[in-house]
Amino acid sequence: MLLVDPGLYIGTVADLNDSQGLAAAAVTHILSVDSVDPAPLVPADGNFRRKWVNVLDEVSSDLLSHMDDCFHFIQEAVDGGGAALVHWVNSGFEEQLCLYEALHCEVDTSSPLYKQYRLSKITEKYPEMRHIPRELFAADPAHCSSSEVSYRCRKCRRALFRGSSVLSHSVGGGGAQAFGYRKSSNCSGDVQCTSYFIEPLQWMEAALVGVMDGQLLCPKCSTKLGSFSWCGDRCSCGSWVTPAFQLHHNRVDEIRQINIQK
Repeated sequence: MLLVDPGLYIGTVADLNDSQGLAAAAVTHILSVDSVDPAPLVPADGNFRRKWVNVLDEVSSDLLSHMDDCFHFIQEAVDGGGAALVHWVNSGFEEQLCLYEALHCEVDTSSPLYKQYRLSKITEKYPEMRHIPRELFAADPAHCSSSEVSYRCRKCRRALFRGSSVLSHSVGGGGAQAFGYRKSSNCSGDVQCTSYFIEPLQWMEAALVGVMDGQLLCPKCSTKLGSFSWCGDRCSCGSWVTPAFQLHHNRVDEIRQINIQK
């Protein structure tokens, strides 16, 4: 077992059956991330609290969805004066842990980082982009009211997306490392983003399903707004974003509401 933080150890399946080692480390909680329940390996006389997360030990497996429960389980061990042993072997899980830390140890489904993660999982699950779940597509702002900043087609003024749909990325970098399939070379000098990278919206659905890349056209006037690629694309700043749904700045206008006091 390896101590990574006070009250938190990581180890292998073999550590589960090491009664002396578990006792010496004051382990009271055992968190297992595997597709097979390791209960038979845990000493029966240890009186451990156990949690089993049933996911395949593969890089593409989704652990983030279980992270809040796992965090509280580990915290329970530490707060009780004991320790938790966590075991798995997977670099993909490590990347998701880094993402969870970036989310301030709380799965916030409204966060751009989480939305980008969710999109990356969709591309892995549906490599040909067929039968994509409809809930993946954010609501069409033209069909609902909101006080958010909105973005409209510069030609016909049709509402296209809101501020909450923008997925930020590191300027000139590789974007969120957990999602990039490849990275661009570093850029020197001043770099600027000339496009908005956003989550897919309902008005895009017909163009995106079953197609790996193509143009994004205004649903009202058919003006070309940008492009999309499920495999990813590079921003003008140098970042590689995966998947990429980008609308060019010079094709849309930002609209902000102004409160006028009488």
